[in-house]
Amino acid sequence: MKKKFFQMGLDELKEQNNFEDFKQGLSDTEAAKRLAADGPNKLESQKTPKWKVFLRQFKSMVIYVLIASTLITLLMGHYSDSIIIGLVVIINALIGYYQETNASDALEKIKQMLSTDATVYREGQRKDVPAEELVVGDLVFLEAGDNVPADLRIVDSDNLRIQESALTGEANSVEKIAEGIDEETVALADQDNMAFASTAVTNGSGTGLVVATAAETEIGKISTSVSSVKQRKTPLMTVIDKLGTNTSYFIVAASVVIFLIGLVFDTYSLSVLALAVVAMMVGAIPEGLPATTSVILAKGVSDMAKNQNTIVKTLPAVETLGSVDVVATDKTGTLTKNEMTVTDIMIGNEEYQVSGIGYRPEGQITHNGQPVVIDEKLQLLLEAGYEANDTDLAEENGHWVINGEPTDGAFLTLYHKVVPYGTADKYEELDILPFDSDFRYMAKLVKDKDDNRLLFVKGSPDKLLEMAQKNDSNFDYDKWFNLVKRFSEEGKRVIAVGYEKQPNTLNEITHEIITDGLNFLGLVAIIDPPREEVIEALKVMRAAGVEVKMITGDNAITAKTIGEKLGLAETIHAITGPEWDELNDEERIQAADKNQVFARTTPSNKIEIIEALQKNNKVTAMTGDGVNDAPALKRSDIGVAMGIKGTDVAKDSADMVLTDDNFATISTAIKEGRRIFDNIKKSILYLLPISFSEGLIVAYAILTKNEIPLHPTQLLWINMVSAITIQFALIFEPAEDGIMNRPPRKTGAKFMSRHDVFQMAYVAILIAGVSLVVDAWLVGNGVSQTIASTTMVNVLVVGKIFYLFNIRTPKLALSKELFSNMYAFVFVGLMIILQLILTYVPFMQDIFHTGSIGLPEWGLAVIGGIIVLAVAEFDKIIRLLMNKKAA
Repeated sequence: MKKKFFQMGLDELKEQNNFEDFKQGLSDTEAAKRLAADGPNKLESQKTPKWKVFLRQFKSMVIYVLIASTLITLLMGHYSDSIIIGLVVIINALIGYYQETNASDALEKIKQMLSTDATVYREGQRKDVPAEELVVGDLVFLEAGDNVPADLRIVDSDNLRIQESALTGEANSVEKIAEGIDEETVALADQDNMAFASTAVTNGSGTGLVVATAAETEIGKISTSVSSVKQRKTPLMTVIDKLGTNTSYFIVAASVVIFLIGLVFDTYSLSVLALAVVAMMVGAIPEGLPATTSVILAKGVSDMAKNQNTIVKTLPAVETLGSVDVVATDKTGTLTKNEMTVTDIMIGNEEYQVSGIGYRPEGQITHNGQPVVIDEKLQLLLEAGYEANDTDLAEENGHWVINGEPTDGAFLTLYHKVVPYGTADKYEELDILPFDSDFRYMAKLVKDKDDNRLLFVKGSPDKLLEMAQKNDSNFDYDKWFNLVKRFSEEGKRVIAVGYEKQPNTLNEITHEIITDGLNFLGLVAIIDPPREEVIEALKVMRAAGVEVKMITGDNAITAKTIGEKLGLAETIHAITGPEWDELNDEERIQAADKNQVFARTTPSNKIEIIEALQKNNKVTAMTGDGVNDAPALKRSDIGVAMGIKGTDVAKDSADMVLTDDNFATISTAIKEGRRIFDNIKKSILYLLPISFSEGLIVAYAILTKNEIPLHPTQLLWINMVSAITIQFALIFEPAEDGIMNRPPRKTGAKFMSRHDVFQMAYVAILIAGVSLVVDAWLVGNGVSQTIASTTMVNVLVVGKIFYLFNIRTPKLALSKELFSNMYAFVFVGLMIILQLILTYVPFMQDIFHTGSIGLPEWGLAVIGGIIVLAVAEFDKIIRLLMNKKAA
């Protein structure tokens, strides 16, 4: 089996690349040859032309029927009808086009993360070349401040540390080594002899052998994954598409049957029959469905942006959260603050706790729950951690940030919880030994105002405990070692702190001075703390039947500990990335369901976990902030990125961005999503019976050989204009009681219950019947067809108005719920004004074939509406009584 690069020793790498010395590098000729063969070290992206995006919007059965209707009316010379139907088609297409083209291209952001220049060794000379010209086999020199330009196998390291959190999820900078790793399977975050493209060098210097460029790099694989990932349709869009298609098939089939019946029985002339069937299709097709759904979703998007610090990039996403079964989330920066924080201090036999989280210097040191008086030893430990430090802490735009190592930042914050920020430094720096991976500590020599020298040291406990034992033969090594073990098992990082007094003549320090022996001050335990607001949010989600899974690049002990503190589940099961890789597809589906913590995962693991959950019919949301989260963010049913600490790549791959990085916002968004779904369902259950009633009216006229009482433009007016007035009242309906105590909708569950279908059927028949009775009575009393059809239009619209108050709430309409949404009355008033314009304004009469009607006709319309409401409310009373009896 071929060895992986991280497994190879330095001699093997030299032999494989025909190098006598790593500083020699490739020849210019060989580099040019490889560049021609493999191509440049850059990522390519392909965008779908906008004209293709626009044409995609016409791919809908509803649109096909409307286009056919437009062509038929155009050929028959009914130009006003064809223009209005055509406008409806164009408006729906423009809405869809805007939604699709509004999304950003995550791949473009990934490309921007790649380094533009690189320092390489070629023909024994060190030179700068464009990063695009790097080839496999090149030797790249790295130093603090560089971005890694390609995937490298480190062959020389001088205190080299690289920040990889965006790629691996590891919060701290990673110390790099040159030695091979003698293991077959090692998680990305544990490949300490590798450096990956787009990560940043924070300390030291080193040399790396290029082993992958462009799309073959880890970030290149992510970009390929992002661009190739196919997003599933959201549950709502799946339901609505299926509903629209099935409804259209039914209407077209019914229209064909009625056309054939009319043809066989010679009901009308061919042209009149064709126009009548078009009128039936136009009346029965729910043209307002796409527009209504889009506006309800858009209102939800607007509300979330204004009130909940949430930017929703695609309209369906705002509803999808309401149906999620699982929220899969990154740990670092999402469930935790990604700000290392001191939680515990051990000095002598005393154990102290530290309150306050993150880099904001607020909190206090306590002992057994009581604030402590800072004694000499504790003061000295605080000073040692503060001085043995080369990181800066500062406040920027209301946020406390560090420039340097997170662990050092934790010590700065700890110090300023006792000593106010901005206080003059007590010591003057004389010399510093930065953290060195060979020695695993850092030290600083300082002097006070009396010229006394002190050497402060902090670093790995195993190093400092040895020094303390060397300095004091009575030092209880086992006690402190067991404390380190205890804190480590709690998922905390442990740092030891020591000091030594030095002669006043000393101005420089060496490692020999330190390793001779040290006065031990104590241990400090540090953790990337859970976000406080997340704990409450998780309780709400669990009550709503939503599981939360943690997917992280961090180690399993730390991840499980954080999961327990957050309360991810009553019992937490964990699995690592390497363990996951050994599973087959069926085992992965079971593991994704069983485990709450997935540790040491790779970017490919994350997307595999999402896919396994989806194969188990789970609607899945993914949250994250790193480049490594991008493919999973895009593959999930809804991707949620962090707005402050999230990378541009993560934000562009996501459907939603939390502008305050507050995970708790997701629980609020779930509630909003459920409310929006309820209101969309109410809208559809409201829209369809009205449309069907219009189709029934036309079908009845054809089958009974009567004159068609309604024109196609009148039917479109009823379906579209009332849809953007009366129906929009439903977007303001408040959430129903107990909305977060019910489980998520099951994937594939029927959109409508049997009773929903029954109600749609009897309401459609009732409205059509009332309208036909009114029309027959008017025509029978010598009223002109224009006045009769105008009255029928108003009967249908007033019926819609009364039916609105029935469908708004599962409770009775004439109750306190009547006034829970005052916008309903506003939209009803607007619709009445539009009906008056339609009925009495001359140019509208010409376009829509209407005429002026009197009070008797309006009275008939109101009576018809009352009948519709009374029957629907009687049905509701029966259901409420049955539900009460069943309970």
